[in-house]
Amino acid sequence: LKTTDFGDDKDRVMRKKDGGYTYFLPDVAYHMDKWQRGFTSVINEQGADHHSTVTRVRAGLQALNAGIPEGWPDYVLHQMVTVTRSGQEVKISKRAGSYVTIRDLIDEVGRDATRFFLAARRVDSQLTFDIDLARSQTNENPVYYVQYAHARISSVLRKLAAEKGVERGLNECVGDLSLLVLDEEKELANQLAKYPELIANSAAQREPHHLTHYLRDLAGQFHTYYNAHKVLIEDAAVRDARISLYLAVRQVIANGLDLLGVSAPEEM
Repeated sequence: LKTTDFGDDKDRVMRKKDGGYTYFLPDVAYHMDKWQRGFTSVINEQGADHHSTVTRVRAGLQALNAGIPEGWPDYVLHQMVTVTRSGQEVKISKRAGSYVTIRDLIDEVGRDATRFFLAARRVDSQLTFDIDLARSQTNENPVYYVQYAHARISSVLRKLAAEKGVERGLNECVGDLSLLVLDEEKELANQLAKYPELIANSAAQREPHHLTHYLRDLAGQFHTYYNAHKVLIEDAAVRDARISLYLAVRQVIANGLDLLGVSAPEEM
């Protein structure tokens, strides 16, 4: 196929001498089928070592003259991931070959850690996946750190309902936010205000690592605030204002984790 007419660096063989087809033909046919089934927006996620397929597949689709727009489909190319344990690279696949599958990682560290860790770096940056870190229940483990903030808030709210006899639903608590005058409270509020724009930019740029970094920062700010200032206090007005802040932090963490496909536990 004379794909050089459509931007490829060389023409592509579609059928070999023995009568079999090259990989190029089913690649083009597969994407043509997607287009015909109405998938006008397609994002292929591949390893960076397959970068050469981008131009050839697009050129092959243009050669079909089927009304497919130039630059379709979109691609996200990922750098390689190295898996380590105790500082040493490991191969944990039970299958033949030298690769590690997503299933292998999930079996080792769970779905939450796998998703969070893989989303925590730019796709064009190499990632070292530390199994020991992903399984640890320490502040150094970013997914544990974020989930713990959500669980910590949930625990405080349960305790508040039990000890203080708060009659109205905590989820409906709206305190006087002007009473949040501490620097840590203002910083938390400012961080929360960044969330909508961050989500919009992350989606537009297809860079979920911005969200993982944001959640880690938000959790860190909350833990610092929690350790310095109590919410279970006698001043009901300030208490309600702090409850409102707690609820907002918990909601944003839950929303962000949900977008990543990571659970937000009520207790840990």
